[in-house]
Amino acid sequence: MEISLSKRNETTLAVKFIIFYKDGIAKIKNVPGRRWIPEESIWSLPYTLEVINQLLMTFKDCKFYVEPQLLEECYLLQSYEQVNISDSLSNVSQWDSVLRQSLKDELLLRGYSSKTVKAYLGQVERFFNYFKEQDMFWNHQTIHNYSLYLLQKNCSHSYVNQAISAIKFYFQKVLKQNESTPYIRPKKEHKLPNVLSLNEVMLILKAIHNLKHKAILYLTYSSGLRVSEVVRLRLQDFDQERKTLHIRQGKGRKDRLTLLSDTALEVFLRYYQQEKPEIWMFPGQNKEKHLTERSVQKIFEQALVSSGVTKKVSVHSLRHSFATHLLEGGIDIRYIQELLGHRSTRTTERYTHVSIKDVRRIKSPLDQIDD
Repeated sequence: MEISLSKRNETTLAVKFIIFYKDGIAKIKNVPGRRWIPEESIWSLPYTLEVINQLLMTFKDCKFYVEPQLLEECYLLQSYEQVNISDSLSNVSQWDSVLRQSLKDELLLRGYSSKTVKAYLGQVERFFNYFKEQDMFWNHQTIHNYSLYLLQKNCSHSYVNQAISAIKFYFQKVLKQNESTPYIRPKKEHKLPNVLSLNEVMLILKAIHNLKHKAILYLTYSSGLRVSEVVRLRLQDFDQERKTLHIRQGKGRKDRLTLLSDTALEVFLRYYQQEKPEIWMFPGQNKEKHLTERSVQKIFEQALVSSGVTKKVSVHSLRHSFATHLLEGGIDIRYIQELLGHRSTRTTERYTHVSIKDVRRIKSPLDQIDD
């Protein structure tokens, strides 16, 4: 465990755990007059020789970093390492199962989805693996160098931004480092979604012969679902009378209603009557668990090959196509936003850039030139 020690004012000291373990809290509670200051993420102690002596005895196996002013004032600290706390580079090279579990716990306590928890754990793990042969320090240059490394590997800007967010979260929430450096993030890429034509969608859907697989992709397209949403459907999510589908706790942990088309419902009911699923509408090999997202991706990939469609698209392109086809059909963008579960219309507006409804009315200057 590593601890930084500095003066808060003339009567109190500031103690911060740099490398943090849970038993540190239990130990510091043995020091009289200690008080946790959540706004500063530090422990406040009375500035007395008795308290300093007990602090050093309690954490005798720990490494202390002491600010210069305090080092000069207190003879008990003369043998400890001097460091300017505000500019110090904290050694954070340790990464073990305890810290990994601490990161997971902090994410779960804040309501992050299982997918985000997995992504953040992976990002922090890769960060530590990259620096495993060198001394690691928590400062802006570390993250700057790591970001450059990822970009040089041709990682997407969104991936790099996620890595920065995950690493900052780890140091701030797990190691309790109150680091507020504004890290440079790569500019967000503005890529147009890959969209299929109506004819291409039908070619893909008709290329499927397995009834379960057909029901999955029909619902994905006709209701504009994410893969994570279609695999988690239950019977109570289908409202046949109102022709709606209830998506529970979608992205951002939001519920929403979307369309349930007659054609998709017909396919689904045929599948349901044949298979009689009980818990999940699309169970995996273990009936108590839903089908994995990767399984749906493979189903789409096989259907794409069988259909003869050569566009580079994924199963998520069915959702993009759903939104674009509605827009081209004259549906107001605000309704499309609700159906997709977007927080802002700005996200939905990207489909206006791939819609060809109005583009077809524009005549190229070349076509206006007589031969």
